[in-house]
Amino acid sequence: MMHVVFAIPFAMENTLRFARAVAGLSGVQMSVVSQDSVERLPLDLRTKLVGFEQVADAMSAADLAAGVARLQQQCGRVDRLLGILEPLQEPLAQVRERLQIRGMDSRTSTNFRDKSRMKKVFAAADIPCARHRLCSSVDEAVGFAGDTGYPVVAKPPAGAGAKATSRCDGEADLREFLDQVHPAAGREVLVEEFVVGREFSFDSMTVHGRHVFHNICCYYPTPLEVMDNPWIQWCVVLPRDLADEDFHEIYQTGPRALDALGMWTGMSHMEWFRRGDGTIAISEVAARPPGAQFVSLMGHVLDVDMHRLFAELMVFEQVEVPPRRFAAAAAYLRGQASPEQRGAGVPLRVRAVHGLDRIRRELGEMVVEAKVPSIGAPQAESYEGDGHIIVRHPDTTAARDAVREIVSTVRVELE
Repeated sequence: MMHVVFAIPFAMENTLRFARAVAGLSGVQMSVVSQDSVERLPLDLRTKLVGFEQVADAMSAADLAAGVARLQQQCGRVDRLLGILEPLQEPLAQVRERLQIRGMDSRTSTNFRDKSRMKKVFAAADIPCARHRLCSSVDEAVGFAGDTGYPVVAKPPAGAGAKATSRCDGEADLREFLDQVHPAAGREVLVEEFVVGREFSFDSMTVHGRHVFHNICCYYPTPLEVMDNPWIQWCVVLPRDLADEDFHEIYQTGPRALDALGMWTGMSHMEWFRRGDGTIAISEVAARPPGAQFVSLMGHVLDVDMHRLFAELMVFEQVEVPPRRFAAAAAYLRGQASPEQRGAGVPLRVRAVHGLDRIRRELGEMVVEAKVPSIGAPQAESYEGDGHIIVRHPDTTAARDAVREIVSTVRVELE
């Protein structure tokens, strides 16, 4: 039996889906290390565990190492140490090295996690990405932005996607961002060119250096636009056929980028742009499964449990990926409120959800997954919104049209 330890800092729904998939594998015994109490885990998962350790800080390499070492003493040698959150990847790698557990090492995890270092790796490998500079002072950041031209994107070098990112349209915006983060030596900020163009993801599975699965998500609009405009209900579309000429270059560049960063076995999420002149630029890559329901979407495209495929990949280092059978798309339902409501400084809640009956009637069996906002629930803080609806169809155009219909019909009213 293989002994797998899953790091679950907090008992969040998305993390638990991956943990359940690992716990359900034949020939696997699973333990959990968490800073939540064991009672926070669902009963169906708790009953499958052979060990549990609560630590003070499950994002700390030292605390994780102590918890994993105790599990190793109680339940036997740890064969795999897993976790899906991006901030966990470096601590997990450090613990693996300290306790001699097979998996991604610290050097590789830092290549993915430190976005400034990532861009240096890309430059050395001649991989196209946005112009950038790691800045330790306000003057350095403002100077670089002036040379590059506005708008620019500013973020901590270890930021996780759009959630930690700010678009700055002019010097005043940039200075406002810098006043909040106070850049200094050892606390630098990454300032980079704002790439104008269509944005996509490139999601991959890699086994022993072979990139065995690729997926494209098309964003409508870009995540940064969604962050800047809280009223937007955005969509992603996963085409059934990936032979579109728009994707040809990323099939060559994406795997080269993963090789340069050191991806050996794992799942990764890459964001990239196609500029108006046809050139591409990679924004950043994470050595973890994508969020925002993308794993579920890929499962609907392949007609398979994608969380289980991830578990088999990470535990057994092997995976069989079936052919794409469908196109899939998601509409993210974000609460609508007036500027006066948003500016009042009062927490908003879901008052009503309009248009669902029409969508159920018109789309029928195309709808394969839905999370409907609950009346009275507080407005979600995440850019993923207050709920989502996923559709699936053999034809990409039909799936794309369906989510366009959803975002034009369904409205989450806030009060």
